[in-house]
Amino acid sequence: MPVTLRPLDATLLPAWLARSRDTYVKDLVAAGQSREEADRLATASMERAFPAGVPSPGHVVFDVVEIDGTPVGYLWLGQDPSDDPGAWWVWDIEIHADKYGRGFGLHTMLLGEAYAQAQGAHTLGLNVFGTNLRARILYESMGYEIVSAKMRKELT
Repeated sequence: MPVTLRPLDATLLPAWLARSRDTYVKDLVAAGQSREEADRLATASMERAFPAGVPSPGHVVFDVVEIDGTPVGYLWLGQDPSDDPGAWWVWDIEIHADKYGRGFGLHTMLLGEAYAQAQGAHTLGLNVFGTNLRARILYESMGYEIVSAKMRKELT
């Protein structure tokens, strides 16, 4: 595989949390949330998964790195909030834009699936915003199925 997963260095976690939260807020706003509601939802989500800035049990953040050690993105996996301990979730994944088209996203997801399965997962879910066509195509090609859809129309 052209990439490997390396647990994120704990000293880098605060900066990663801030960046991940900011990206989530932007995505929520783009999906129609108000800035205030997006801030509230993102803050609550991060506090639930990272109380006191530390990953809660069952959550892990990885750097995605090329074989030579060059970072190409990150992956956050963890159990979903259901009562099913075998239901896991891709909470966040990012491959740097300058690395698109090299198969890093596909290989990251395959490594994530293998990791989750080794932890006892029998399902792996994720959310993809409708505007992220590249990711939707990748996930569908890997066998991920749509289980719900939220739609809206701008009225002008």
